[in-house]
Amino acid sequence: MKLQRKNRRALALGALAVSGALALTACGSDDTGDTGSGDASATTQASSIDCGDASGQLQASGSSAQKNAIDAWVKQFAAACKGVQINYNPTGSGAGVTAFTQGQTAFAGSDSALKPEEITASKKVCSSGQGIDLPMVGGPIAVAFNVPGVDSLTLDAATLAQIFDSQITNWNDDAIAKLNPDAKLPDLKIQAFHRSDESGTTDNFTKYLKAAAPDDWSYEPGKSWEAKGGQSASGSSGLAQQVTQTSGAISYFELSYAKDISTVDIKTEAAEPVKATVENATAAIGAAKVVGTGKDLALELDYTPSADGAYPITLVTYEIVCDKGNKAETLPATKSFLNYIASEDGQGLLADAGYAPMPDEIITKVRETISGLS
Repeated sequence: MKLQRKNRRALALGALAVSGALALTACGSDDTGDTGSGDASATTQASSIDCGDASGQLQASGSSAQKNAIDAWVKQFAAACKGVQINYNPTGSGAGVTAFTQGQTAFAGSDSALKPEEITASKKVCSSGQGIDLPMVGGPIAVAFNVPGVDSLTLDAATLAQIFDSQITNWNDDAIAKLNPDAKLPDLKIQAFHRSDESGTTDNFTKYLKAAAPDDWSYEPGKSWEAKGGQSASGSSGLAQQVTQTSGAISYFELSYAKDISTVDIKTEAAEPVKATVENATAAIGAAKVVGTGKDLALELDYTPSADGAYPITLVTYEIVCDKGNKAETLPATKSFLNYIASEDGQGLLADAGYAPMPDEIITKVRETISGLS
């Protein structure tokens, strides 16, 4: 499984080094693991991209969860549309939505759908329209750990809730030992890390804890961390770095950031614990329901699946854009880029980067919505 996981994440190199704004241009970043613009796949991708009237700079920010997907997409898009420079700043979902509603960016990435008050705020910058959610990237939120001598670990929602609420503080605790009878658990303090910034990843992780372990997680889900204790770091890359370098650490972040890091198998109602894989996340996301109204495609996820192989801690990253009233100078580039990432080619890059493509029924609706942006 480790070799398979490494192969699947080969396009996610450099995730731990991300900080600040990423000015992604035609020269591109090799973080995606591509061999360069001269390889056959890059040439094929670029030739299938319709640049239209796109030109100039496109500013966007938000979800750090999708940073590695954005890297892969921009490299291909920039090779085809050399007159466009896309600057994506992985500031976190909360900051990304704020920047969008303040008119600072053409679109935002968020791992949580817009709240009613955020939709209201978006109407100030979306002339005659509003911000809408376009589900574009899916994937598992991996629970990663660094416990010396332990390569495989199974936990359930109740145990995770108690760990992240500082109720279970040592790795050889009876609750962990019961779930892992064959593991040699050390007498070692647990170092639980959570996001310091507002994050849709935190929102989805805490929604899982609240839905699957309501008796053990008393906090309301949200982008801001509410539980007591623990340590914090900024962004998914920051959490991944802390787990890598801290003995006894445990944290949560997208699978694409879990390169060479052990991840927890989650015990659900299914017969066997479920691994954090793209395929298992897709199985769970396939059961999501569209609950947005009008052109909004916000999804409702099931955090307590019982089907075999359905990974329960999943997230969907939305691209948030105006349905009407987009700025005339950025609309062509916005539509061209969104059309590409929602295309079969664009979605086809996701699995190798550690993400789950959107199910056909959902991505078809996304493409239809993008074509009508104005």
